[in-house]
Amino acid sequence: MVVPPSVGGGNASTSTTTHAIPTTGSFQVNPTKSSNNGGYPTYASHIPFSARRALPLDMSTVERRGHPLAVRESNKRIRPHGLQDAPTFRPTEEDFKDPMDYVRKIAPEGRKYGICKIIPPENWSPSFAIDTEKFHFRTRRQELNSVEGGTRTNLNYLDQLAKFHKQNGMNLNRFPSVDKKPLDLYKLKKAVETRGGFEKVCKLKKWAEIGRDLGYSGKIMSSLSTSLKNSFQKWLHPYEKYLRIAKPGVQQQLEFEYGGPLTPPSATPGMRRSQSHQTPPANTRDESPAIRASTVLNMSLNDSENTTPGATSSVDASQPAINSGFTAVNTGSGFTPVNLTSASFQAANTSSATLKRDSEAVQIHGDNLAQSAPEQRNLALSAPRLMNGHAKNPLKRQISHEGLNGINGDESRPSGELSDEHGRRSKRLKKAPTVVGSHMSLLRPTTPRPPIQRYNVNGKTGEACDTCGKSDDKSSILVCDGCENSYHWYCLDPAPENPQPHHDWHCPRCLVGTGEFGFEEGGIYSLKQFQEKAQQFKDNYFGPKMPFDPVLNANRPVTEDDVEREFWRLVESITETVEVEYGADIHSTTHGSGFPTIEKNPLDPYSTDLWNLNILPLHPESLFRHIKSDISGMTVPWLYVGMCFSTFCWHNEDHYSYSANYQHFGATKTWYGIPGADAERFEDAMRQAVPELFESQPDLLFQLVTLLPPDQLRKAGVNVYALDQRAGQFVITFPQAYHAGFNHGFNFNEAVNFAPHDWEPFGEAGVGRLQDFRKQPCFSHDELLMTAANHDTTIKTAKWLAPALERLRDREMQQRSDLLAHHKEFIDHNCKIDEPNVESNFHCELGFEIDEREVPENDYQCMYCKAYSYLSRFRCNTTSKVVCLLHAGSVDCCGSDEEHRLTTSTHTLVYRFSDEALESIVQKVIDRSKTPEAWQEKLDKILEDDPRPSLKVLRSLASEGERIPYELPGLPDLKAFVQRCNEWVDEAINYITRKQQNRRKNDRVWRKGNTAKAAEQEERERELRKIENIHKLLATAEEISFDCPEITTLRERSEAIAEFQHDARIALKNPTLRSTLNFEELVEKGKGFNVDVPEVEKLDKVVQQLKWNDRARELRGQFQTLEDVASLIDTAAEIGIPEHNEHLNYYREQQVQGELWEAKAKELISVESVHYQQLEALSTQAGSLPVSRETLARVDAILAKQREAHRQIAEMYEKCKDPEFRNRPRYKDVRDVLDGLSELNSKPTGTIDLEREIKRHEDWMRKGKKLFGKANAPLHILQAHMNYVNEHNQFCFELQDKPRMPVEPASREHSPVDPQEIEPPREVFCMCRQPEAGLMIECERCHEWYHGKCLKIARGKVKEDDKYTCPICDYRIKIPRDAARPKLEDLQDWQAEIPTLPFQPEEEDTLEEIVSTGLNFRDFMRPYVSPVVTTLEEVTTQRFYLRKIEGAEILLAFETNFFRQELHKWAGVAPEPPPVLEISLSTRKPRPTKQQKEMTKLGITNPDDLPQHLRTKQHNFAKSRKSSDTNSGKGHHPLQPAPKRRGRSDTPNSASTGSGRDPHTHSHRLPNAMTSSHPDPTYPAYFHSPHGSHHHPGSPVYTSGPYYSNHLAHNSHPSQLDSPAFAPRSPIGRSSGPPLDPGLFSPTNNRFGSPLPNGPGHGQNSMLSPRQNPYSTPSQSARDLDHVFAEFTTDPGDDSGSKTDPPYLDYQKEDNGNGTTLEDILYHDEE
Repeated sequence: MVVPPSVGGGNASTSTTTHAIPTTGSFQVNPTKSSNNGGYPTYASHIPFSARRALPLDMSTVERRGHPLAVRESNKRIRPHGLQDAPTFRPTEEDFKDPMDYVRKIAPEGRKYGICKIIPPENWSPSFAIDTEKFHFRTRRQELNSVEGGTRTNLNYLDQLAKFHKQNGMNLNRFPSVDKKPLDLYKLKKAVETRGGFEKVCKLKKWAEIGRDLGYSGKIMSSLSTSLKNSFQKWLHPYEKYLRIAKPGVQQQLEFEYGGPLTPPSATPGMRRSQSHQTPPANTRDESPAIRASTVLNMSLNDSENTTPGATSSVDASQPAINSGFTAVNTGSGFTPVNLTSASFQAANTSSATLKRDSEAVQIHGDNLAQSAPEQRNLALSAPRLMNGHAKNPLKRQISHEGLNGINGDESRPSGELSDEHGRRSKRLKKAPTVVGSHMSLLRPTTPRPPIQRYNVNGKTGEACDTCGKSDDKSSILVCDGCENSYHWYCLDPAPENPQPHHDWHCPRCLVGTGEFGFEEGGIYSLKQFQEKAQQFKDNYFGPKMPFDPVLNANRPVTEDDVEREFWRLVESITETVEVEYGADIHSTTHGSGFPTIEKNPLDPYSTDLWNLNILPLHPESLFRHIKSDISGMTVPWLYVGMCFSTFCWHNEDHYSYSANYQHFGATKTWYGIPGADAERFEDAMRQAVPELFESQPDLLFQLVTLLPPDQLRKAGVNVYALDQRAGQFVITFPQAYHAGFNHGFNFNEAVNFAPHDWEPFGEAGVGRLQDFRKQPCFSHDELLMTAANHDTTIKTAKWLAPALERLRDREMQQRSDLLAHHKEFIDHNCKIDEPNVESNFHCELGFEIDEREVPENDYQCMYCKAYSYLSRFRCNTTSKVVCLLHAGSVDCCGSDEEHRLTTSTHTLVYRFSDEALESIVQKVIDRSKTPEAWQEKLDKILEDDPRPSLKVLRSLASEGERIPYELPGLPDLKAFVQRCNEWVDEAINYITRKQQNRRKNDRVWRKGNTAKAAEQEERERELRKIENIHKLLATAEEISFDCPEITTLRERSEAIAEFQHDARIALKNPTLRSTLNFEELVEKGKGFNVDVPEVEKLDKVVQQLKWNDRARELRGQFQTLEDVASLIDTAAEIGIPEHNEHLNYYREQQVQGELWEAKAKELISVESVHYQQLEALSTQAGSLPVSRETLARVDAILAKQREAHRQIAEMYEKCKDPEFRNRPRYKDVRDVLDGLSELNSKPTGTIDLEREIKRHEDWMRKGKKLFGKANAPLHILQAHMNYVNEHNQFCFELQDKPRMPVEPASREHSPVDPQEIEPPREVFCMCRQPEAGLMIECERCHEWYHGKCLKIARGKVKEDDKYTCPICDYRIKIPRDAARPKLEDLQDWQAEIPTLPFQPEEEDTLEEIVSTGLNFRDFMRPYVSPVVTTLEEVTTQRFYLRKIEGAEILLAFETNFFRQELHKWAGVAPEPPPVLEISLSTRKPRPTKQQKEMTKLGITNPDDLPQHLRTKQHNFAKSRKSSDTNSGKGHHPLQPAPKRRGRSDTPNSASTGSGRDPHTHSHRLPNAMTSSHPDPTYPAYFHSPHGSHHHPGSPVYTSGPYYSNHLAHNSHPSQLDSPAFAPRSPIGRSSGPPLDPGLFSPTNNRFGSPLPNGPGHGQNSMLSPRQNPYSTPSQSARDLDHVFAEFTTDPGDDSGSKTDPPYLDYQKEDNGNGTTLEDILYHDEE
C-alpha cells in the first residue's frame, strides 16, 4: 500500500517512533525523508486549505502540450486484452469554434465506441489558472486488487469465512494446501456451487474434475479428491449451512434499514449510480480484506514450502494466542496450481513475521522505509483486542467523517450542502458524508432506521440491543467484534449455540457480509507534494523491474504498455496488494478551475471560450442552461489529480449525460469505453461475474468502486475500446456509455457534463433508472423540460422538446388517472379533482390544490424513491412528508392505513398545473414544433392545386418560411424558384416601365470618365434593348410556368410595339402631312417601349429637323452669343439640314459679323492707352450682333470702371471745395480712390487736380512728421506715433497724480501681515509716471525711483552700492529720448492749419486730444510757475512737476525752464545755471540715410557733389500728362478755408488709449545706455561708488502747508485761470492772466539769462523779484540753506560727492552761429 506522508492526511505528529509492520504481498512506499516533512510546513488538521501554503509547482517539470517532456501521439499499439482504439478527432480551427456543432458532427461515429478523443488545434492552448501555492486537496486510498469485482468477492468471502471459524473455535490462519500450494477456498466454493452443491458433487464424484478446473494438473493422485472434499467439508460446508439460515434475516434487516427492497421492482437490466465512490461506515469494516486474505494466502504458501509432508495442521503451541494466522490442513498434497506464475507474488520468510498489536490504530512511519526500494512483505492478520472475553481487531481503520480540514468551515462542508452557501448542488447525494476532494461517501443513502425505543439514552456500546432496543438483561448482551453493535443473544436469528462465547464473536450481519466497500480518505497535499510522491512511487516501483538497456547504459524507460499491463496484473492479483492515492471529485468552486474564469481572469480570451469547461455546460445549445441552480460536478467542473495506477472504475454519467474531460498537464490517462448500445450486455456481464456483490448491492454500478477486466467483458460479448489521453486533449463520453480508466503518473484533469439536444431521451431513461433504484437525481428532469418550454420559444428547441413534453404529459396524466381510480376504489363517487363541475352526493375529503409557486426541491422529493415529483405530489399534512404519485397511499408516511391516507383530509394532492394548463403548455410547444411541417404542407398544397402558381403567393410563402427560425427542406428550392421568377420580373420591368431610361440618364456622368467601360456598357444595353428579347421573355415565362401581372403587361407591350411600327411606317412615307407635335408624340410613344425599334430613330431625325427650323425661326429676333450661333450651325450639320435652308444661311452671315466684332474688341482692349470712344461704339454695336459674352463683359467692365472712377474723382474734387470743412472727404477715402486707379490703363479726367490737392494735404502731414522728428518715416507712421504720444501724455499730465513723500516700490516693501488686508492702489514712479516694472533705480538726492528701461541703464551695469543722481536733480544728465518732443505752441500752430486742408485728416482727433491735454496741464501748472511764491519748501513739489513735464512727449518750454532755474536756485547741483531749453530732440544716434551712406563711402560732405544717379529725386509731375478737365487751361482756384474756427465740440472726443500695453513694461525702444561704446565719454558716469556702503535713512519729514500764502487768497484758484492763449511760437502775451516778464526768457542765443559772474552761488540774482512776477509769492523768512537741504535729502554727505562729477555734454548748447544748433544738423533727417 502507499502510505501518505504525515504532512498531508496522515498524523501530523512525528514524535512517536514506531516500527513498520512487516507485510507480505503488499507494496508500500513512504516518501517522507525526515521528521520535518522534507522542508514542507506542517499544518494541523483544523487549518483550512485556504490558509495553507506550499512551494509552487514547477510547470516545466510536468508534461504539457508542446512541451519537450510531452509524450508524442503514437500509432496504434497492441494493447493488453487485444482492445481496439477509440477514434481520435483532429478538428480544424473552423470546426473547433463551436463545441456543440462539432460534437453533433462526430456523434454518429463516437457513439459506436462510447468514448472518443479530440485533439484541439495547435493554437488553442489555455493557460493553467490555478495558484499552485494555495491549491491543497485530500486524496482517496485505493487498493488495486480490491477494486476488481472477482478479487474483492474472493477476499470478502475468505474474510467472513475466517471470522466464522474463529467464532466457532477454529483458527483459519492458513489456507489448506494442495500440492504444496494454497487452495483457493472461494474458487472451490464456486466450483462446487456450479455443479449443484456438496451432496451432488459427492454423489457424482466431481472432485477430480473440480481439481482440474482449479488448475491442479500433472500426476493423478488418489488423495486429490479426498483433499478437496475434506477441505470443503471442514472449512466451507459449515459456513454455507450457516449462510442459508442467517442470510435471509440479514437481508431483511438491510431492507428494513433502507426503507424498502434493495432490488428494483422492474426487471430493467440497466444500472445507474447517483453518488460518489462509497465509503463504508467506520464501525462495519475491519482491516482491508484484501490485505488480510492475501497475507493469509502468502503465509500459507510460505509455511507449506517450509513444512514436511507429514506435518500436522494444528496450531503451533509456542505461538501466542493472539496470533491467529492460517495453517495448511493438508500440506502433504503434492498438487501444483497451473495458473500461478512466479510474477504473481514473491514469497517472503515468515519466521520473523510477527505482528505488533496496540489498542490504537496502527500508524506506519517511513523512517526506515523512506529510502528503501519497493518490496513485497507478508502481512498477517492482527489479533483483535478482547471484548466479551475475546480480542478485538486493532487494525480496523476508521473512516474520517470530519471535514476536509477538521473543521466545520466552508471548505469542510459536504458537497451536498454546498447549495446553501454557493447556490450549487453536488451531483452526489446530499446525505452522503462526502467532503470536497476527500474520501468516498457511503455505499447507499444513509436512510435513517425506524425509530427504536432505546433505554440507553447515552447510546454507549453494549448497553442496549440493536434489535429490540431494550437495555435490560445486560448479561445477555453480546457485542460484535466487527461492527460493535450490541444484541441480546436470544434476539439473534439464528441464536448462538453458546450464549457466552469463548472466542471472537461476530454478529450475523458481519458473518454474512453486506458487501459494503469504499475508498478511505488519504492525505492532504499540494500539487508539488503530490508530484514528488507520485514520481517517487513510480520510480521505486518500476526501477527494479526494468531490464538493463546496453544502448542507453541504464534501465529501459517505462513505456505506456508496461504501465498498462502491470496495472491489470495488480488489479487481478489476489496475493499482491498495491495501494495508491487519487485526488478525485475536487470541487472547482472551492479549489478553483484549471481554466481561466471571467471572475478571476476577465481579460484572458480563454475565460469566455466555448470549450472552457466552465462555459461548456451553459452553452446556448446545452439543455443544462435550463437548470436553475449550479450542480457541482455536472454544471460546475470537478478536478482530478492522479498518480501512477490511480483508477476510476466502471460507471456512466449521471442522468446518462455527455461528459467532457480535459487534461491540463501530466502523464497519460488510459480510458476504456463501452458504447451505450452495449450497456445492457455490460451490466449482465457484471452481474454474472460477481453475483455475490449484486446480491447484497443491486446498485453496485452506481458506486464507482468496481472494475472488471476488459477480456472478461469481451468474452461476454461486450465491445470495449480504449484510448490514451495526453496533456492538452479532450475525452468525450457519450450518453449511457460506461467508461473506466487509470493514470500512468502524475497528471491533472478537469471534467464536466453537458447536454446537447439529442441527450433528452437518455436523460429521461436515466431518471427512470434512478427512481427504480431509489437513487436521488441531481435535478428534476420534468422541471428542466417545463423551464425550457417557458423560456425557450425557438422551433429548434420545440423539435426535441415536443416529444419529451408529450411523453411527460402522457405519463403525468396516466399517473393522475391511476391515482384517482385507486382513490375511487374505496368510495365510488364523482371526485372534485377530475370532475369539478359534477355534483356528487358524497363529499370527497381528500385535500386538493393547484400550486404554481416555486418551492425548494426537498418539498417535492418523494420520500420513498427519491425522485423529484415536480408536476404533482402527494403530501401528508401530519408529517409534511411528500411522495410521488406512483407511491401515493402505498407508502406509510404517518402510520395510518392506505384507505385513510387516500380518502381523508390528512393528505393533500398538489398539482403544479391543472390538466388543462398542462395540456395547453404542451400543445403550444407541439404546434411550434410542427410549424415547419405546416409550412411544407401549405407549399405542397399550392403546388398541387395550380400548375401555374401565383408569384405573389409564392413570395408570401417564401417570406413566411424565412421568418421561421428553422431549417425548412423545401425553402431553398422555393427561394430559388421565386428568385428565378423575380429575375424574370426584373428583366420584364425594363421593358414595361421607364426605369431604364432614367437609369441611362444617370449613367451619363459615369460614362464620361470611363470610356472603355462606357462602350462596353453601351454595347450590353444595346443587346438588352432588342425587340427579340421581349419574345424570349414571354417564352421563358411559359417555360418557368408561373403567373404574375407582369406577364400580361409584357404581352400587351409586345402587341403595342407591333402596332406602333405599322403607324411609324405610314408617317415616314409623307412627313409633311403631320405636324411636329404629332411626330414628337409618335417618337415618345416609341421610346416608351424601352426597346430599340428601328422606326424610332428615323422618326427622331425628322423631329429634330422640324424642331431646328422652329427654333431657328424663333431666335432670329433675339440676342444670341457667338457660341450660340456656332452651336446652332453645328446642330444643323449633325441633323442633316440642307445647305439651301434660309435660316442656316442667315446664321452663317451673323457668325461672320460677330467674329469681326470680336477681333476688333480684343484689339482695343489689349493696347496700353485705351480709346474709350471706340469701346463705347463697340458696346453699342454688340446689341445687334452675336458676340462672345466674355469679350462683351470685359468691354463693359472697362467702361464701367472708367465711368465709376471719373464719377468718384469728380465727386471727391467737388467735395474738397466745400466751404464747410466737415463736408470735405476724409484723406483715407481719397487715397483709396486714387489707389484704385492703378487697375486702369489711363487715368480719368480730373485725376491730376485731385492729386494736386492730395499733395497739399500730405505736405501738412510731413510738417507734422518733422515736428515729431519723424521726417523720413512713412506717412502712416504719423498717426501711430501721435497715438503713442497721446497715451504717454495721459500718464504724465494726469492731474490726480499729486506730490507725495518718497515711497519704496511694492517689491521692496514688507509683505502684509494680514492676508485679508486690502491692497492699496499701486504707486507710480519715474518720469513716465508708471508703476514699478523691471529694474528700478533710486536717486540719491530726491529718492525717487526710476525705471532702468526709461534711463537706458542695463541691469548688468548696475552695482548694488552704486549711487545715482537723476536728470531732475542734475540737469546735466541727459534724459534718453527716442524721438523729438514738439513744443505745445508748435502743435497749436500745426493744428490751426487744419481748416485750410482740402480733406479731413485722420490725425485730427488725436492732435486735438494731445493739445487739449497739454493746455489743461499748463492751466493746472500756472500757480506753480510764479517765482514770487517759490521757496525752499517747494523744492520737492517743483521736482515732482518737472519730472512729469520731462516725462511727457511734448515740450512745455516755459514750465521746464522755470522749474530748472528754480531747482538750481534752491537745490542746485551743477556749478552753472541751466540753459534755456527751446527744443527737445531725440538722443538716439540717427540711422544714416542711403544718401548719407553713399556720401560717406565717396568722402563727400555736400549732397550736390553726388553723381546725378545717386541724388534724391525731386517731386514733379509728368508734363506730358494733361488734365482732361474743360477748364484745365485756366488758373487754379485755391480752396477757401472755413469762415470760422472749429470749436472743441466739432471734434469728437476720441482720445487714444494707446496699444493697451502694460504700463509696467512699456518701452520706447530705448538703447542700452550703459555700454562702453557710447559716444559721450561721460555718459556712463551716472553712478559713483563711494568708499562706504550706501544706506538709506528714514524718510525725510516734509513740511506741510499750502502752495500759496494766506495773503494771496484773494487771487483766483489755479483751476479757475484761463488756459494761456499763446500766439504761435510765443508764450508771451497769450495768457489771460498778468503778463510775464520777458527777462525770464533767454535772448536769441538760447541762454537762460546772463552769465553769472559771481558763480553758481549767485545764480538766484538772475531771477525776477516777486514784484516783477505777479505769479510769485512773498519770500518767507530766511532759513539756513544747509538746514533746508538736510530736510530734502537722504544723506547730506552725498552732496559733496555729486558736485565733483564732471559736467555732461549738452548738444543743444552748441550753436553754429546761424541759429542752428548741432542737434538740428544731426537730427534734421531723423527717422
